[in-house]
Amino acid sequence: MAQVVGGVPQLRSGVQARRMAEQRLRDEITRGVVAPGQRLVEPELGERYGVTRNSARLALDVLIAEGLVERIPNRGARVRIVSTAEAVAILECRQALDGLLAHKAALNATAGQIDGLCATLEQLQRAAVDQEPLGFWSLLQEHHRLVRASAGQAIASSLVERLQGQVLRHQFRLLLRPGQAERSLPDLGRVVDAVAQRRPDCAEAAARSHLQELIDALLRESAGG
Repeated sequence: MAQVVGGVPQLRSGVQARRMAEQRLRDEITRGVVAPGQRLVEPELGERYGVTRNSARLALDVLIAEGLVERIPNRGARVRIVSTAEAVAILECRQALDGLLAHKAALNATAGQIDGLCATLEQLQRAAVDQEPLGFWSLLQEHHRLVRASAGQAIASSLVERLQGQVLRHQFRLLLRPGQAERSLPDLGRVVDAVAQRRPDCAEAAARSHLQELIDALLRESAGG
């Protein structure tokens, strides 16, 4: 909502406004609040998020670069539709990249970064037991962020960040299915253990296995299983 000064709504502008609008729209797309194929009108977005039309446009530009939004000539912007087949192909690419990052993390992680991964894993386990899918989702993103930061492989990290936005909606939907969070935990635990024990090949295998579980779940869902 816009701030109100003297009874007049004041729309935010600048970098912080753009980032806020960008994050809120990304979250709404991920969680299905904004549906695939839905039109995104800059003035409406600006009003919803309390930012100027220019800030809303710049936020859309970021999400277009991530592959979450697309501009259609003479029709404006809309949420990009990512099919299950495309999501599977993206996750197959991420298998190689996430495996590389986990491998590098096992070689390069600092003691502080390992502590952060262990603490996040404990929180993930509690969120799964308490059946808190939204908390689990946020912690899962933090786990992957920590692995990327620990790896020290900037190119692979940027490629993953570029790809992940396009499949977040599919991953989030899967996570809401009963038992999916619990099925993710063993591989996540193996990644953290292997990084802590400096076993790069084991870390890579566990990271790839985690992505394979997501691929298999998407394929089962697509087949009606």
